[in-house]
Amino acid sequence: TIRVQEGATVTIDFKNDTDLPAALHSHGVRMENRFDGAPPVTQKETPPGGSFEYTLMFPDPGVFWYHPHVAEVYEQPLGLYGAFMVVPDDPGYYPPVNREELVFLSDIPIENGEIALTKDGNDHSLMGHYGNTLLVNGEERYLLQANEGEVVRFDFVNAANARPFNVAISGARMKLIGADNGAYEKASWVDGVTLSPSERAIVDVSFSEAGVYELLNKTPEKTYSLGAITVGSETAEPSYAAEFETLQTSAAALASIEPFRRYFGKAPDKRLTLTVDMTGMMGGMSGMQGAHMMSDGTMMGGMMMAKSPDGIEWEDDMAMMNAVSTTDNTAWHLVDETTGKKDMDIEWNVPKGTPTVVEIYNDPGSAHPMQHPIHFHGQRFLIVSRDGVSETNLAWKDTVLVKTGERVRVLLDASNPGAWMAHCHIAEHLAAGMMTVFTVQ
Repeated sequence: TIRVQEGATVTIDFKNDTDLPAALHSHGVRMENRFDGAPPVTQKETPPGGSFEYTLMFPDPGVFWYHPHVAEVYEQPLGLYGAFMVVPDDPGYYPPVNREELVFLSDIPIENGEIALTKDGNDHSLMGHYGNTLLVNGEERYLLQANEGEVVRFDFVNAANARPFNVAISGARMKLIGADNGAYEKASWVDGVTLSPSERAIVDVSFSEAGVYELLNKTPEKTYSLGAITVGSETAEPSYAAEFETLQTSAAALASIEPFRRYFGKAPDKRLTLTVDMTGMMGGMSGMQGAHMMSDGTMMGGMMMAKSPDGIEWEDDMAMMNAVSTTDNTAWHLVDETTGKKDMDIEWNVPKGTPTVVEIYNDPGSAHPMQHPIHFHGQRFLIVSRDGVSETNLAWKDTVLVKTGERVRVLLDASNPGAWMAHCHIAEHLAAGMMTVFTVQ
């Protein structure tokens, strides 16, 4: 974990001691373009034994993270990730707490006692790897000791390849105060927070009584215990109980968002549709359709259409089909609705300082509709609306979860010049082509 002050510039000497090419992508950080660590767009791969010097600027408070942007289907779930904790200049930016805990959520596939990942990252292209072993900070069970009355800040990061999490803490009150790139306009009470791959959430939790509180991944289909927080009878000092009970408004977040409000009603400048092409796989699966049919699935046009009631596939419910999907038979796409161009053929140019509305539609009639976390490199954005309903509590983001059938509008603060990637942050979808490049001139 690397702690830096807001506004700081940090030099990182990166050495690749693995046996695969690598690069360091500082996710969500609005750094200079040539240090974005995203081959082949912003740098060459760093070969085994090679090195690269990154100079990173941290203009925004929040919880950011770093991970490979080469072979990440394989490298990232094996543990190549960490956090940048950017400390706000304003000591009152967040409410006071007794302490802060970083919590990385991830998973890994284990078969017959072995890690079931291939170095070429060519498999499980349909849905991505949903690991059968869930991890918190790299361990199978999270354990934390706390005192009665303690208010703890949890910085949650989803580092999984594909799995979404809905993280909750049993019996404790949770207050959501921040997202990817800093504070919400106003804190809010929550029962849990949904995080797609690469998203972050900053949550204050009050442990008002002694006892054991479970850390949970609580989805509509299943509840997983990820660990436990054991609260002793010793009273926490100082007490922040009164501050915790207040739903604070963030003056800093409001001030940073205010200049952009006049663009919220602007018509979309760019429109993307999210879809998939599946070739050569469905015919070979025709005799096995029953084995892969979800209880709420249907067949459309010879293709398998899986439906999720809330637009999120929380589990790999089509494991056999997912296992035979590869980058040879499955291609995920970002499609420019205006030009019809796909992925790397899309040509978007935005003058620096031009707030840009991007509308993203997740086609529910595609061969396999599922959620997509869409990430824009090098910039920050605001989620303006979902299905025409305006968002009423905003925070700066760099990744947006677009559910099946959903139409989401984001307002991109195109303030950081250079050629940048935009892509789905399910690692296997990125490997299967779901990426483009946009240029801030």
